[in-house]
Amino acid sequence: MNLPQLTTIAIALADGIADIRLNRPDKSNAMNDAMWQEIRQAFDWADATPEVRVAILSGEGRNFCAGIDLSLLAGIQQRIAHADGARSREALRRLILDLQDCLSSLERCRKPVIAAIHGACVGGAVDLVTCCDMRYASADAVFSVREIDVGMVADVGTLQRLPRLVGEGIARELAFTGRNVDAAEATAIGLVNRVFASSEALTATVRELAATIAAKSPLAIRGIKEVMNYSRDHTIADGLAHVAGWNAAMLLSGDLQEAMAAQRERRVTKFAD
Repeated sequence: MNLPQLTTIAIALADGIADIRLNRPDKSNAMNDAMWQEIRQAFDWADATPEVRVAILSGEGRNFCAGIDLSLLAGIQQRIAHADGARSREALRRLILDLQDCLSSLERCRKPVIAAIHGACVGGAVDLVTCCDMRYASADAVFSVREIDVGMVADVGTLQRLPRLVGEGIARELAFTGRNVDAAEATAIGLVNRVFASSEALTATVRELAATIAAKSPLAIRGIKEVMNYSRDHTIADGLAHVAGWNAAMLLSGDLQEAMAAQRERRVTKFAD
């Protein structure tokens, strides 16, 4: 199987686990134009590849991600230039929508995405990790909704997703102030699931978690993500109706038969991708 050949992201696949690493360590993995597009390519690939059962998102080097590359911001005026101001603003709107879609690819990916965060996770990086299904951090991780410090409104997901993780009051405080949140506080407010003393411990535990998920029914795992994402954005009644529809279609599967047979025969399950 051919892995995507990307310039700003490194990808490896083994035992059903896709390792997707931001790979601009000399720039603290700042998100330039190529990286935004390649994030979408990487997670579209993970979604479409049957052998991928779960993905781990991490960053190469000293920091997870320093957010949007300022050179991208500096070049926006030229990219959207048009004699007609309305058409220029339309182009900017389309650019913002495209950047939003690059990150939303993590939610669209039917496989669970686990963020392993160390060092700086600021600005656009917060937008990125809030798209993940779960977030884990090492003790040196620092989070900041930094857009306010460059005089802009965060526009690619943080203001929509962060309140659902940490609550409205905390999310507004972080967005209004741009202050740093260390790993301990990030755990306390629910931004991350757990914090580890070192990057090594973070990597080891996240890989164990990913291996556990990869061993489960791939069809059921995909269904859980589908149903939980839908239920988050709809009423309880809507969510119950949605899961009824999903299970009416998918419950009586080969995976169900295999799980029951494995329990009966006291052996390890072997699911098809």
